[in-house]
Amino acid sequence: MKKKIRIGAGLQNKYPDVYTPEALSALSALAHFNKDIKEAMAVRIARRDERQQQKKRITFLDPESYITRTNIKVNDAREGKFTGSVIPADLQRQWIQGTGPAAKPNAPIESSIRNVAYALLSGADGWMFDGEDALGQITTMSLDNQRNLKMAISKDPLFLQVAEIVASEMNRWAIGFFKQSIISDWLQQLNFTTILFRARGLHLDDRHIVDGKGVAMAASIVDMTLYVVNSYQELRNAGSSIVLYLPKIQTAGEASLWNDMITSLENQLALDEGTIKVYVLVEQLEATYQLMEIRAALGKHFVGYNTGRWDYINSIADAMAWDKTFINPDIEAITMTYGYMSHYENRVRSAVNTPDLHGNYALWQGGMEPNIPVGSEAGIDISMKKVVAGAEREQREGASGKWVAHWKMVNIVRPVWEKAGQPNQLGRSSGRLSYTSEDAENLLLIVPAPTTIRGARNLLSVALQYGNAFGQGMQAAALKPADFFGNDDVLYLMEDMATGEIRLSILWEWVHKGAVLTEDDAQTGTNRGDAFTMTIFKQLIEEEYEKLLKASNKDVFEKSKNTTLPISKEIVVAYIESDVKLPWFIDLLNINLNNYNLEEAKLRIRKFMTYFLKDGTRITHNLDSVMEENRDTSFTNN
Repeated sequence: MKKKIRIGAGLQNKYPDVYTPEALSALSALAHFNKDIKEAMAVRIARRDERQQQKKRITFLDPESYITRTNIKVNDAREGKFTGSVIPADLQRQWIQGTGPAAKPNAPIESSIRNVAYALLSGADGWMFDGEDALGQITTMSLDNQRNLKMAISKDPLFLQVAEIVASEMNRWAIGFFKQSIISDWLQQLNFTTILFRARGLHLDDRHIVDGKGVAMAASIVDMTLYVVNSYQELRNAGSSIVLYLPKIQTAGEASLWNDMITSLENQLALDEGTIKVYVLVEQLEATYQLMEIRAALGKHFVGYNTGRWDYINSIADAMAWDKTFINPDIEAITMTYGYMSHYENRVRSAVNTPDLHGNYALWQGGMEPNIPVGSEAGIDISMKKVVAGAEREQREGASGKWVAHWKMVNIVRPVWEKAGQPNQLGRSSGRLSYTSEDAENLLLIVPAPTTIRGARNLLSVALQYGNAFGQGMQAAALKPADFFGNDDVLYLMEDMATGEIRLSILWEWVHKGAVLTEDDAQTGTNRGDAFTMTIFKQLIEEEYEKLLKASNKDVFEKSKNTTLPISKEIVVAYIESDVKLPWFIDLLNINLNNYNLEEAKLRIRKFMTYFLKDGTRITHNLDSVMEENRDTSFTNN
């Protein structure tokens, strides 16, 4: 019988607890969706190219049209004429959700699994274990991530041994910071946090599996299937929901594809439709024009939206790359109250508070808090006051909770919602969404803000560092611009690859659209009113790169300075110098995973650029693994 999937040589033997017979059967059953995903991504790129070529803005859907892959009319979706989901008991109160990976790069299990212990002992209401932006992808990290989660969910003895040690360490920190411990009964605490999982987006491929035709399997299929199959029984036995976070969705049609895959997996596992619940990260501009349509497409699976900054800003810069007048300012100016961001947040608030046919509302989870309370006393005090003020704003605006990027932040931010006392803000009066030309324009509203050389340095320094961290398997890292190394009054921010994406998008705008500087800068000899040019970029990247080369091992690992850091610089230069804006910084990083040779990196970058500039083809498969028939561990669904 024809093979439905093929797994990289030796991996099935190395990860039998992840690639279980049940998981392999489900992967084989869902393999046919790989073709659908590849077609959807080709349509996405074609739609993007059409907008760029014809200089078209994103618009609302025709209300009389139907959502792709469904029989739901767009106008019916907008009116709430669909069946949504009742919010499960363990999702009713999600004041604080932490985010981060369940694995570390190049670490033994007893060290790697500490990530999960910190998360589940943190006191967060939910923890989104990340398979995407925050998870490194070198070697077999995606499989380590799955293994660690399975061990934690099943209360494996090794995990419990590690958790007990971690609980003591966390309490020692808390006594120093809060003057009291934060964990009284560590075994009981492990059951407090709802486990959530973010699969990789439709645009990414798995590095270890191909389908029967030898085409790289979409990572979304692999991540979703391995997590659900390996955890659903334990979660159900514990009375916990099975919850996925779905990233990078651009259209209701893509949401429908996700819904079909999820329903197919439920059928495979003999679960009722709607058993698997999903949050959707509103990370793409186009999705904000189709919020009710996305809710309707996901139907009984959908429980809520999450709003955040980085990916969303990146998507706006990408959608408006053709418009020479659309230029983002310094990234520090683009807060959730900035121009287009405030309108984005308002639409999400209205979308979740529109009832479905049965009066069900959806949740709104606020954005990421990247701060970490590590630094000088003065720096921590100032930053934490801003953190609390930001959380209070989101709570006032109607969010039922927010995200934090580090376990130390949970007990700093959670009291904001504890004080308010409400489990959630479901059904808060927000008004129905409207679909006017003014609404469409507001989602692209630029307001005056600084555009400075200092801002450009920050963009460059952090983008270079995230590219460097990515190559080492750390897609989530605590970083800050090089000019603040050694200054403990400026805290490190715990962020993931999305922050690298947006920094390069803004820099690309500045170079190719001639952003006008709003301040003089003596070091570069530029004046207020000057245009930001390629010449300035080239000067700045050499200067910022040199700072990283001279940095201490604390800020830039010595071993990276002649391996992954030069490759990161090469990618940044290729991205910025391209006259055609590339859709994803991460594409160029992905094709260089496990590669530490600069000359090889240059060949791969050139290959990617050639293919993409020719016809929009993105190279997304694993360039390190030629999956030869006679070397693969294969599985056939009989």
